[in-house]
Amino acid sequence: MTDVVAKAVEECALAAKRAAPSLAAAADEAIDAALVAMAERLLAHRDAVLEANAADVARSRAEGMSAGLLDRLTITDERLTGMAEQLRLLAGSLHQRRSVPVSTLDGGLRLVERRRPVGVIGANYEARPNVTVDVASQLVKSRNAGVLRTGAAALGSAQRLLEVVIAPALAGAGIDGDVVQLVPRAEREAAAALVGLPGLVPLVILRGSGESTRALATEAATHGVRTLAHADGGGVLYVDAAADAATVRSLVAGSLDRLGVCNRLNLLLIHSAVHDELWPLVSEALAERGVRPSLPPHEHPIGYEWALDSDREATVTVAQVGSLDEAARTANEQTSGLAAGIATEDAAAAEAFFDAYQGTGVFWNAPTRLLDGFKLLGVPETGINLDKVPGPRGPVTYTDLYVRQYAVLPADR
Repeated sequence: MTDVVAKAVEECALAAKRAAPSLAAAADEAIDAALVAMAERLLAHRDAVLEANAADVARSRAEGMSAGLLDRLTITDERLTGMAEQLRLLAGSLHQRRSVPVSTLDGGLRLVERRRPVGVIGANYEARPNVTVDVASQLVKSRNAGVLRTGAAALGSAQRLLEVVIAPALAGAGIDGDVVQLVPRAEREAAAALVGLPGLVPLVILRGSGESTRALATEAATHGVRTLAHADGGGVLYVDAAADAATVRSLVAGSLDRLGVCNRLNLLLIHSAVHDELWPLVSEALAERGVRPSLPPHEHPIGYEWALDSDREATVTVAQVGSLDEAARTANEQTSGLAAGIATEDAAAAEAFFDAYQGTGVFWNAPTRLLDGFKLLGVPETGINLDKVPGPRGPVTYTDLYVRQYAVLPADR
């Protein structure tokens, strides 16, 4: 890692830490005003944002970026409008209670749980410029300063969003605009530097491909930095023997509207008793989306995530299973644990699948594409956490970005 890259990251972290008290002390009304202003400025400066994004897309296309990655990189006019709507909805969402009564203790004392901002939270993400707004807005709502780092593909878009949308909106609401920092360096070493500053950035949100994100999480652990990592995905659909054919077709097609996202259909497990009957409809739905099936014998792990394969992302793995138990076991043991659904008209089978599957999200006659902070909870997410330990799991939103503090007070205070 070069000294100039490490210094650039540290300077951003120091600036965010200096500005953090301004955000932590801000009134609820100021927080929400800043978010509304971001929405307004996003629409008012639509042309400037789209221009910067078009330049990023054109450069990345010329460099040979895959169609799926280009889709993630692109801010369309419709997506920009959606980003603004999400900001407005977040502004209208309830703020977390800062102090929650817990119990009464001996000696006339009472116990209160206080919820405090982390302070400064980092975020590393690649070719997704909309994440700049998603994460920044979540940090602002939770009163955490932030240091954002993205790669070369999306850096121009991210810089424009910070300059014309985020920072001015914060300043206009009386909050120090420096609370959200964007690392101005595109080198990959900047990501490693970001997870190496425990005294300044104790928590980093990691989004990106599995291998690189896991490597950063490992690097962070050596420095004592905690991470919320979104490294792997891939939705699973199990077609039960009692599935309705029309429902199955709808779920397959509806789960593949976008191929470069983590919650798309990745593995399709069909009960052997109905495989031959349903395969023509399934094949038709895949063809409708321009997706090819990977059929047995598979030359790859059955849970291989196609969204991360820039050459073969338009693929879904298809396999037969002999039972519901086998389907749940496959989803638990051979996939990331992001999400799995069951297509069935048998309520008892659906309940059994819900009990057997251990992943983050489970669905009955509904697509795994719904595992998304905005679609499920009505607010943007910072990512989807798959950890199998206590703490935020599934879509992580502003309500998860705090630390607990226990306070003991006199009963009359």
